[in-house]
Amino acid sequence: MPLCRSRAVLPLNSTLLCLLCLLCLLTGCAGEPHPGPDPEAAAGGPAAASVPPPGEEARAISVPLDRYDPSPAEQEVLDAAEDLLTARCMRRRGLSWERLPRTAAQDAEPRNRRRYGVVEPAIARGYGYHLPPDRPGVARRAAAAAARRAGLGDAGKTAAYGPEGRPGKATGGCVKQAEDALLDDVPDADFALLDDTIGTTYERSMKARSVARVFRAWSACMRQSGYRYADPMQALSDERWLRGDRAAAAEIRQARTDVRCKKGTDLVAVWNAAENRIQRAAIGEHPAAFAKLLRAQRAWMAAARRVLEGS
Repeated sequence: MPLCRSRAVLPLNSTLLCLLCLLCLLTGCAGEPHPGPDPEAAAGGPAAASVPPPGEEARAISVPLDRYDPSPAEQEVLDAAEDLLTARCMRRRGLSWERLPRTAAQDAEPRNRRRYGVVEPAIARGYGYHLPPDRPGVARRAAAAAARRAGLGDAGKTAAYGPEGRPGKATGGCVKQAEDALLDDVPDADFALLDDTIGTTYERSMKARSVARVFRAWSACMRQSGYRYADPMQALSDERWLRGDRAAAAEIRQARTDVRCKKGTDLVAVWNAAENRIQRAAIGEHPAAFAKLLRAQRAWMAAARRVLEGS
């Protein structure tokens, strides 16, 4: 997974993923997409089409803090508005900026896909603990972004990102202007609080009594097949799975056992219930701050929709 996207406001759940040090295992954050290692998948070809869509097991996972953070569909709207504003700015400078294709909803990465480790049987069966290649819509978008970057030239890159900027971190230029324009009417809010709460509540959930019990049950199930881990995050982040681009047979066998043991112990439901309870309590400790965060989120989305409606 590429490193987390640097943004001025409203951090994604990638904050949590960074905290867990699972960047090598999880999917890319929002921002300018980068094609994966499979050229055919990166172009949205047959390899991408053969990748199973995200399973309901992953799509069903949600937590209370999700509402303060853009969903994948909302991030599409934000990115499209930023793209449109950037294109207008570049056109005024006599330069082109190809707008990226939108990603189909069924191809979008669920925001909490690996929150509790691998949970989808089809993904474990095909890819072990590795991420699958991008689905067609994501792959086409990544390929289009790569082609756009390659075609900018030095003058175009400076105009887009500023003299010291780069994709994903504009320090000036049209991309920075577009970002700032979308944030003009966004009220101040304590975004650091959201970042901190995402991380601390996750850590606390792992120590909850109900979660500790289900971890022990999951661990016992794994031991029956010869695997020794205290919790699913240890299995997911095992260094052995970081050594190659593709999952070996041993990794796939373990991942399938992992998913089976999660299902047999009801681990995902138990852990999610504990995390939801802890997050609701954390939000209740700072009601005014989280109300401001929600207003900021809504204002940001409203600004993006106005841009797109006026296009």
